[in-house]
Order: sequence, then C-alpha cells, then structure tokens
Amino acid sequence: MAKVAAIVSLLAMRVGAQASPGLPFVINTWGGPFVAATDAAWLSLQSNATSALDAVQVGCSTCEKNQCDGSVGFGGSPDENCETTLDAMIMDGTTMKSGAVAGLRRIKDAIAVARHVLEYTTHTLLAGDLATQFAISNGFRASNLTTAEQEARCQAWREANCQPNYRINVFPDAKTSCGPYTGVSLNSSSPGYKRAINPESTQASHDTISMITIHASGIMAAGTSTNGATWKVPGRVGDGPITGSGSYVDGDVGGCGATGDGDIMMRFLPCYQAVENLRQGMSPKEAAEDAVWRMVRKYPAVSSGIVVTNTKGEHGGAGSGWTFTYAFRGGSMNATQVVTVPPVKAIAAVERGITMQP
Repeated sequence: MAKVAAIVSLLAMRVGAQASPGLPFVINTWGGPFVAATDAAWLSLQSNATSALDAVQVGCSTCEKNQCDGSVGFGGSPDENCETTLDAMIMDGTTMKSGAVAGLRRIKDAIAVARHVLEYTTHTLLAGDLATQFAISNGFRASNLTTAEQEARCQAWREANCQPNYRINVFPDAKTSCGPYTGVSLNSSSPGYKRAINPESTQASHDTISMITIHASGIMAAGTSTNGATWKVPGRVGDGPITGSGSYVDGDVGGCGATGDGDIMMRFLPCYQAVENLRQGMSPKEAAEDAVWRMVRKYPAVSSGIVVTNTKGEHGGAGSGWTFTYAFRGGSMNATQVVTVPPVKAIAAVERGITMQP
C-alpha cells in the first residue's frame, strides 16, 4: 500500500499545475526564500508603468538584497580566495537582446548592471574588473561583498584542507590539500584521458534565481542572478549569465529558467533547447523534461532544474539529481504557489513499471 501511495504521489507531482492562472504572470526557480522575488515581480506588474523587463529586475534584485538561500547576492558562495563574485543576465523577449555580467566584483546590484549592459551598449556580456569599471561609470557604488559569516566559513574550509574543491589533475592532490596547485602532465592519447578530464559532477548544491515574466500585454522577459558555485576556482563563470543556458525567452514562443550544475548545464544550452521544444509543439512540461534528459543521458549524476512557460502562462518543470521546486503567480492569484518536481529518473522508474519507457 505504501508503494502504491508513493507511485500515486510521484505521478501527481509529474502532472503539476500546468494551467495558466492568467496574465500578468511570473515564474521562477525555487520556492522558500525565492517566493519573495516572485511576489515582488508580480506586484510590480500590477502597475501599467512597469514592463516585463522591469519586473524581472525587481524580482532578481529582491533575491540579491535578501541573499536568497546564500546563493544569490553578496556574502555567499565564496571562491577559493574567499571572494564573492556575481553573475547575472536579463533578456527582452521582443528584440531577443540580452545584457549580462560575469564575475562581477565589488558591486551588489548585478541584475541592474546587466540591465545597463542591455540598454546602454550593443554588447551582450561584460566580465570581471572591467564590468565593475562599467558599473561604477554608470553610477553604481563599489562595496565589499564579503561578510563576517563568510570569512568564518572560509577559515573552516581552509582548516579542512580546502574540501571540497573543483581542481582535478593537479599537484598537490586537490582531494587532500590546499593549493597553490600545478597541473600534472596528461597524455591525450591515453585510454583514460577522457575520464581524467571529465569526472562525475562534483558541484556543491547551489541555487540560481532564474525568472520569466509576462506582462498583461503579453510581452515577455527573463533573467538570472547568482553568486555561482561555492569554492569555485577564481574567475569561474557558470551558466547563469549565458544566454540560452541560465535563461532564455522568445516572446513569440515562451521562456525558460534553469538552475543546477552550471559547468555541465552550459554545455547543453538547456533553456534555448526548451524554448525550441515549445516551438516544435511540445507542452512546457515536455519541453523541460526533454532538455533535462539530454543532459542526464550524458551526465547521469547532474543536478539540474528547468522551468518553462509558454506565452499564455501555461507552465511546467523538470529536474535531475534532486527534488526541484519552482514558484509562480499570475492573474488574480492571492499568493504565490510552489510546485515540487521529482527527478526525471524517479519519474522514469515509476513509468517503466506502470505505463511507458522514457
């Protein structure tokens, strides 16, 4: 009986809440502290003067200020040098133009700087210290993104021999020692070479806010903000600021937001793929699941979460490696609703025994 109940529960979660609640509409990765961002974006859309782009910026900046789950904004996900750097992207669904910043240092307002890249340059992506210089020249204030809590966390990590970390094929052994590291010689013709350069995913869990908004007029926008992977190699950029990976929107079709192991996910441009899936006639749920399966077939252990909406606000999600959640609010809803999405492998295991082989 317990097994039957578990199967019913899984299949119920798979169906999800796909019907549109109406416009305006906001959807984003994760529940919990991320719901404040959903509410802020939706409430902003109640004003006719607020655009879909404005709402994305409002929502993502809410998470930046609230330090959602320690994975968005200042004071979280330090790199090996104990520095927090920020990645963000914002995209207009009508023009298909996007603006992004990667490895942004000493500036708290990452999504706002990304908006400036979109509006005041013909570029798509600015990175590192020169992105900081651009931000300051546009009136943003530089500040220290490190907190006392972060400093204590870094000290504990160093005392634990810098575990975990993202180094491979180095001396001293990164599994037992801190750096500085030097690369060891690799033979690219060796049978074990592919395994040596492509180990199983080891990214510590972290969460990106990725949001899609639909104005009452039907105009769409999308955006992401994150402080990336904890203990990353300094300079690392994940999928968040990469158009088509962390998020993507085409106002003629729909939009997508993603979270998870960015180093793997950006190899697949899952949000671009999901939106193209919509274009080919898939439902939002099917579009999300297909994008996730493309990653899982190559990287079975990848942690991922994809949320997809079409132009009507019909929506769905898929994930792997963890139980993914997303939040949405639209039409005249009185509160944000959170949807729980089981991993695609769990769904597949149930369906193999009941209905179909994925």
